[in-house]
Amino acid sequence: MAEGIARKVFREKGIEGQVYSAGSKPAEKVHPLALKVLDEIGVSLQNPQPKHISQIPYDELDIVITLCGEAEKDCPPATGKTVYHWRLKDPAAATGTEEEKIKVFRQVRDRIHKKVLELAQSLKDA
Repeated sequence: MAEGIARKVFREKGIEGQVYSAGSKPAEKVHPLALKVLDEIGVSLQNPQPKHISQIPYDELDIVITLCGEAEKDCPPATGKTVYHWRLKDPAAATGTEEEKIKVFRQVRDRIHKKVLELAQSLKDA
């Protein structure tokens, strides 16, 4: 979700650069509820395929954002990079009814959106 939201927000704010999403333990496919809640806010993912961190140009990144506590310790060294640890809950771990699960996905989506907007503003102000 973060990749799609960041791409959209950065494009709208005129921030140039590449946005990648990868994990230390990526799922086999993007969770369908993630796609659904992104669609609700007009975000679509290009080639929605989870990637391992080794599949992106990590050494070329200026900013690294981890989304959960486990990722913080599993990321490669981030020497020379600006690093943010947002410590969000993993919505894919949500339990309950479909409506209860989608509520968690929406909450995490909205939190990511807020954090990306704040980041975009700080990049514009820099």
